Amino acid sequence: MIRPRRDTDLDACAAVLAAVHTHSGYPYHWPDNPARWLTPDGLSAAWVAEADGAVAGHAALCGPEISRLYVAPAARGAGLGRRLLETAAAAARARGLRPVLEVKTTDTAAIALYERLGWLRHGTERQEWGAGEVVWVHHYAAPAPDAPPS
Repeated sequence: MIRPRRDTDLDACAAVLAAVHTHSGYPYHWPDNPARWLTPDGLSAAWVAEADGAVAGHAALCGPEISRLYVAPAARGAGLGRRLLETAAAAARARGLRPVLEVKTTDTAAIALYERLGWLRHGTERQEWGAGEVVWVHHYAAPAPDAPPS
């Protein structure tokens, strides 16, 4: 089930995020305050995925950008990531925006999901993420609403 995130979900979201960080290295830098990281400036909306009554995933929308998208390692493969992404994209479109997102080039599982769903890569850029640390990120835009997935 995908539903709007409530403030009371933040502890559970942070716990799932910790499992994702340990398993997959996302987020790349562990935040000092995970609940604050899950509530970035410009947040328009956020959702959680539930599996067996527990929070198992999360997605946020900041303007047109979908971010903070993750699914618990134990819940992967059940379509929760796809459903979170589609929910956030539909919310962006309802606001008259074309959904976009960024992903590190090394996050191959996320990239595979986006491309399987027809998201279009519009570029790759080098970014500095503090203290001279360089990473490369892909920029994606959602397919047109009437475009079939790949």
